[in-house]
Amino acid sequence: MQQTTMGDRPDGAGQSPGNTAIGLLVALLFVGNALNYVDRQVLALLKPTLEAQFHWTDAQYAHLGSSFQMAAAGALLFVGWFVDRLGVRIAYAVAVTIWSAAGIAHALAQSVQQFVAARIVLAAGESVSTPAGLKAASIYMPPRQRNIAIGLVNAAPNIGAIITPVLIPPFALAFGWQAAFFVTGSLGFVWLIAWIAGTRRLKPQGNLPERTPVKWGVLLSDRRTWAVIGVKALTDCVWWFVLFWMPDYFNRQYGMGQARLGWPIAIIFTLAALGAVTSGAMFPLLRARGLDMNRARKISMLFYALAVLAMPLALGVHNPWVAAVLIGLGLFAHQGFSTNVFAMTTDIVPAIRVASVIALGAVAGNLSGTGIIEFAGWSLDHGHGYAPMFLICGGAYLAALAFLQVILPRLRMADPEPG
Repeated sequence: MQQTTMGDRPDGAGQSPGNTAIGLLVALLFVGNALNYVDRQVLALLKPTLEAQFHWTDAQYAHLGSSFQMAAAGALLFVGWFVDRLGVRIAYAVAVTIWSAAGIAHALAQSVQQFVAARIVLAAGESVSTPAGLKAASIYMPPRQRNIAIGLVNAAPNIGAIITPVLIPPFALAFGWQAAFFVTGSLGFVWLIAWIAGTRRLKPQGNLPERTPVKWGVLLSDRRTWAVIGVKALTDCVWWFVLFWMPDYFNRQYGMGQARLGWPIAIIFTLAALGAVTSGAMFPLLRARGLDMNRARKISMLFYALAVLAMPLALGVHNPWVAAVLIGLGLFAHQGFSTNVFAMTTDIVPAIRVASVIALGAVAGNLSGTGIIEFAGWSLDHGHGYAPMFLICGGAYLAALAFLQVILPRLRMADPEPG
């Protein structure tokens, strides 16, 4: 497919929605992505309570996490097709309905097997969120608006991850763990009403179709697809490790109970949110200084790949707040790097294929997340502690950037025409 550089076409090629409609879309995507991570984080935050009640081992808890990852990976094989065929508005509405119902279902679980069943359905629904959000950005927003919008939307999981550990543990202590799952799951149905009302008048920019068939031969023969898959496989494991195991880390390493461990988690995800926001601004700033798209994108990614090297230093500190800052720098780097990957994908991949490419990248990321979650459970049960996982996190992003450079030595804007 013919490609052009950014300078070869206007940023806002075609007719795009008004600023008010785009602002509302970004707000809805932001809140939806935040709720996505509220629902999935509740289990990790209530681990001490649930562990005492159900007598889970570390390995059993790891299996709960890996069942989520494997279910999400399986669902993501079909998510690109689902979003591209139904369109963003319908696909996202169906997904939120499914994951909100599954979140509430956790309140009814009485065994590990029932929790696993609820996690599997939750994973299937939540897997739609990122591919649908990036598809929305690629078809409803001109390129000049995408990078900052994607940075803001990618910061949303961190907002959910900041609010949830502060509010949910004390809420669960006051009203019971079942109430925590019920309330967080119900929030999705409130969002659903706003989504249906707020997106009915959105129109794609230019002549881009909202619904398209997936051409798997074209998709899998494209080096750009494999670049996204490889980068996500190498880096997403860091996010899943922190999201799933950090409450246990602070409980185990620093003796922080359920009522207190939410605060270091909030610090970690506050820094992660800053990473997403700064990344949304860094790339346009580098472009404004005259760098071409390839250099601006990769320099931005290199900055975050170097920042994550601070994360393994947390293993050597005795103060939980210093540890939280160092781990937070790791997630600051992850979200900055990840925002660049998402924005890069919407630039270099034709808009009609964005959801499918992001979904395949997420499959790879969920599989590597499964691996590190299971590895952590094994490492802890066999007395090796958290060190192996922290070391993996430290080197993941430099490895991913090197992989990207080998697969795509020069990034170029995709042809704006559909097909």
